[in-house]
Amino acid sequence: MYQTNNPIIKHKVGLLNLAEELNNVSKACKIMGVSRDTFYRYQELVNDGGIDALINQNRRVPNVKNRVDEQIESAVVEYAIEYPAHGQHRSSNKGIFVSGSGVRSIWLRHNLENFTKRLKVLEDKIATEGIILSESQISASRKESAR
Repeated sequence: MYQTNNPIIKHKVGLLNLAEELNNVSKACKIMGVSRDTFYRYQELVNDGGIDALINQNRRVPNVKNRVDEQIESAVVEYAIEYPAHGQHRSSNKGIFVSGSGVRSIWLRHNLENFTKRLKVLEDKIATEGIILSESQISASRKESAR
């Protein structure tokens, strides 16, 4: 009989305990709504590493091949701050060899996915670095204040 207070693995431990009580893995899996394959995977984890091994481990490995170079990513971020009113497709056509969806992915990683967030980053940069705004930045901030 396994014991745990961890709410993340309580269901998994409950399945193992129910199978032990019933002496029937199939019945326990049917009651809990879990496949027998899953049960045996949980059982193997407990046998190898104890109950703590049941805590979800992220099996996803980041696919670095799908990412652009650091220089290109920083250029896209700088362009987004320089021209906050430009959308993802317009940004992708400015000498940076990234698709519109690639620009969007970069913006999502840097929390720049919409106009308001890009303006917020621009305002923070003005406050910290004291930069002078260009015409496009001034017109973009006027657009936002007119909303």
